Amino acid sequence: MRVLYSFPHTLGRAGIAETALQQLLGLERLGVEVVLFCGSLGGLTLPPTITVHETMVIAGRRIPHWAIGVQRAYKHHDWRTSLWLAAHHIEIDVVHAWPRGCLRTLTIARREGVPGLRESPNPHTASVMRASAEAAASAGIDLPRDHSHASNQRVLAMEEREYAMATSVLVPSAYARGEFLLEGFDESHLMQHRYGFDIRRFPERPAGAPATDRPFRAVFVGRGDPTKGLHIALEAWRIAALDTAELLIAGRLQPNYEAVLQAGLSLPGVRSLGFVTDVASLFAEADVLVLPSWTEGSALVIMEAEASGCVPLVSTASGPIGTGGQDFLEHPVGDAAALAAQLTELAANPATLSALSRHGTSRREFLSWERAAESLRDCYLAVIGASPESA
Repeated sequence: MRVLYSFPHTLGRAGIAETALQQLLGLERLGVEVVLFCGSLGGLTLPPTITVHETMVIAGRRIPHWAIGVQRAYKHHDWRTSLWLAAHHIEIDVVHAWPRGCLRTLTIARREGVPGLRESPNPHTASVMRASAEAAASAGIDLPRDHSHASNQRVLAMEEREYAMATSVLVPSAYARGEFLLEGFDESHLMQHRYGFDIRRFPERPAGAPATDRPFRAVFVGRGDPTKGLHIALEAWRIAALDTAELLIAGRLQPNYEAVLQAGLSLPGVRSLGFVTDVASLFAEADVLVLPSWTEGSALVIMEAEASGCVPLVSTASGPIGTGGQDFLEHPVGDAAALAAQLTELAANPATLSALSRHGTSRREFLSWERAAESLRDCYLAVIGASPESA
């Protein structure tokens, strides 16, 4: 099987670039032949079996997207990728394309009869924009106009054209799938796969037991804007009023958001760490992750925390993988009281906390990017009408 993988951004970064990189490495380990078109490798060296085309590199120098305009850079990437596909479509079994720079490529794929899958790392764009506006209103601020999830009818129309041109849209969680269906999307036009965690970067906690020589510790890891629900986490912390407990906040805070969080950031036990590069060490020394998101495709930090023995306390819109109450604890979006009750329960019951921690580490292999790659490979096989046994 030969896949054209189109990623209009730079690899070697956090966020969706990490997701794309792990997908590429996982597919390569499974023996899938990949032709990669990306903005640039970002200094990475990929296995030689992956054929690489960098669309924003000229004479060995990377051209930043902003230098020609971000959307223009995406269109350039799409144009380069589509030209190659038009000339080489007979060699490709599946096209796997990421948002904002794939409409022309998916159009050529459809014209030439090549199945085209469009990655959707978030729920339906209309759902994301609506939820992000609700999160900002809940926090009492306006979402910046340049925020990636700000309401933008031009972006929404463009992404809806991409959805329509794809053979299927790839969604990474049951929550994301449900949001597409609520927008009136045809279920037959969706394929659910999943994301994973780096099993080498996030080590297993010895014996899966929380530490007993320190106070109960919660961590929040994520972008510091209202969509991640930090204001809900801080309100839950105030309600729980846990003696000697700690809440560590890892992530840069959006300035106007930080201004309205000052009372919560001053609560006993709360420490804001700013951007943290070694998230694995945070999870290794924490009891729970709090992530009260308003919208997620499937937050990678949930899997990273769970596999590290740090119990995820997440909203129903965070896109976790597994069963609530067993693999993670869920609370309704915006419900600080429910999150506070979970914090209070686990802080007061070390045996329950330890059992959930051990269960998380028992799922490490299942949660890995290696297993996620198998799920993605099976989507490829399904869309070309093959079976996993034939791979």
